[in-house]
Amino acid sequence: MAPTFTLAPSAAVREHLTKRGGESAARCYQCATCSSVCALSPEDSPFPRRQMLWAQWGLAERLMGDPAVWLCHQCNDCTSRCPRDARPGDVLQAARALLIESLAFPRALGKLVADAKTTWPILFGGPLLFWVALLAALGLLSTPKEPLAFGDFVPHWLIYAVFFPTAGWVTYVSCVSGHRFWNLLGGGSFLSGSFLRSLVPALLEIAIHKRFTSCDVARPRRLGHLLLLWGFVGAAVTSGLLILALYGFHEKLPLPLPHPFKMLGNISGVLLVVGGVILVVKRLNDKDSAGASTTYDVFFLGTVVVVIATGVLAEVARFLTPAGFACSVYLVHLGVVMTLFLTFPYSKFAHMLYRTLALIHVRMGATPPSTGA
Repeated sequence: MAPTFTLAPSAAVREHLTKRGGESAARCYQCATCSSVCALSPEDSPFPRRQMLWAQWGLAERLMGDPAVWLCHQCNDCTSRCPRDARPGDVLQAARALLIESLAFPRALGKLVADAKTTWPILFGGPLLFWVALLAALGLLSTPKEPLAFGDFVPHWLIYAVFFPTAGWVTYVSCVSGHRFWNLLGGGSFLSGSFLRSLVPALLEIAIHKRFTSCDVARPRRLGHLLLLWGFVGAAVTSGLLILALYGFHEKLPLPLPHPFKMLGNISGVLLVVGGVILVVKRLNDKDSAGASTTYDVFFLGTVVVVIATGVLAEVARFLTPAGFACSVYLVHLGVVMTLFLTFPYSKFAHMLYRTLALIHVRMGATPPSTGA
């Protein structure tokens, strides 16, 4: 007797997808144009036609347990050629947003970020109030003398004392969500090969955004994404080097502009600024390339832009404005950076986690991605 399968269509899932920008799925009539034109779609397991059908039916388990949802980079070649304007790229983006919220730990924080359109005062205001209250409790909420060094306003030890536990919490939460996602994919069942050996090429592929080179409509976005990625990497490395300079070499901060650590930080800042500008301009001017703007996208990109803007402004204000104004900008910067950190497992930033796991899972299976590194 042939095996039987039970489908459980869900109107609630369809409503959730619609809320996240996937309402166009209802217009799909399964012509398969999307799968035919997608350069990222493997021949033996094409997408996104199948995923569009699952979205129409509200088959959440099928969508969430399918790594192909994450092999899609929303390059929107499919969207630009869809005869029904069903926007498959936007639908799969909505599915990813729903998955991130569903796997969030704690669930309440995932919902808080998912509803950022109404909860943004909490997401941005909470961390800022935390820093104000902390400095006030420690008697540090006062403007230091000029020439201004931000370390005289917020001691470096205090920044590390706050952000190290924050990073630890985010890492733990990400591991919990990642483990849930891996189990949804089927865990290690029917897989072969080594997780670590599959991890290296997956990270290399992400590092150079190789799959974007196969896209047509969204190829210009590749540069913006690359600059942002490596800008954040450079900023993270700079933070580690500053700890080494401060406690290992006992250097006094702020470092002089010609210092190599300082230069790396400034170069990373330039990469972030240019990458952010490219992505903002593309989103504002080219809907087909960037996809429909949703709260999910706007919150993440907006947070990144504010982090970049306040960081650059604080650095400039330290030299050109009164110390009180510069300290205020720096305080806002610390708050927004904490927002970015804390929302990592629940925002579009989490794509790095889920996409990496999906690429590893596919590489360990029988059907590696056709455009793999």
